[in-house]
Amino acid sequence: MKIENSQPGNKIAVLADDMERHGKERDAPVREVMGLLGDRWSTLILLVLATGTWRHAELRRMLGQLSAEQAISQRVLTLKLRTLERDGFVARTASAEVPPKVSYELTPLGSELQGEARRLIDWINARASAIHHAREGFDRSED
Repeated sequence: MKIENSQPGNKIAVLADDMERHGKERDAPVREVMGLLGDRWSTLILLVLATGTWRHAELRRMLGQLSAEQAISQRVLTLKLRTLERDGFVARTASAEVPPKVSYELTPLGSELQGEARRLIDWINARASAIHHAREGFDRSED
């Protein structure tokens, strides 16, 4: 895609080129992984799995304890774990026992992603007061 702009050093053209090279389609990894990090549960799942290997029921209970929503349905957790597994961030292991015991852990790629998410969370937390201040100013201007 060619974006025309008369300004020299056009940053939009650079952005358009970057998007063209790395995917702007709905299923492009950059779009889907950023969406995962922004959804209600996936980042928290990554953070919990960073502490070790978890069985499904234990993971669900821990997410409920840590989350403001206080509960994740079994269906939603299963869907989130499958998505994270599909992208190579989570490994699922089933035992040979009957019934099988299923556990989840981060892959090396998942550990890297969790580290990046942790850095973003730390950045946000370090700037929380500035964000609150900006929100208050915006809300006052809307009244």
